[in-house]
Amino acid sequence: MKFFIVAVGHKMPAWISAGFNEYVQRMPRESRIELVEIKPATRGADKSVEKWMAQEAGRITAALPARCVRVVLDERGKSLTTVDLAKRIERWRQDGGDVAFIIGGADGTAAEVRRDADLLLGLSAFTLPHGLCRVMLAEQLYRAVSLLAGHPYHRE
Repeated sequence: MKFFIVAVGHKMPAWISAGFNEYVQRMPRESRIELVEIKPATRGADKSVEKWMAQEAGRITAALPARCVRVVLDERGKSLTTVDLAKRIERWRQDGGDVAFIIGGADGTAAEVRRDADLLLGLSAFTLPHGLCRVMLAEQLYRAVSLLAGHPYHRE
């Protein structure tokens, strides 16, 4: 199983890249994380927010693997514990295929991308910088996979 993090945005600060790469390197071979950065739509006076989001949606959809579970990160999405995430990962493993986690652009994720998602996932009720979401998601994937491998989890 491979985890794809499909994220609108590029040119992240060094601390974001360092934190993200730390967890990517810790992942076992059978659960690799691959980052796919999507170029944001060019903001200008001639387009509306909906057009920018539609342009980004097209880029996101084109970047997704042919057969994958689609998880869109959304502040209104379902909150999961790490244990809950680990259980979902186990089910996804049994079903085969890969999982793509989608992080939208500055204006969010287009309605059609959210509609086509298998899961809307909320990392936090807080509004978070998209780069920080990458780090937090990578850490939680690492923690959930470690839990499935039998490593002790947080005092349980």
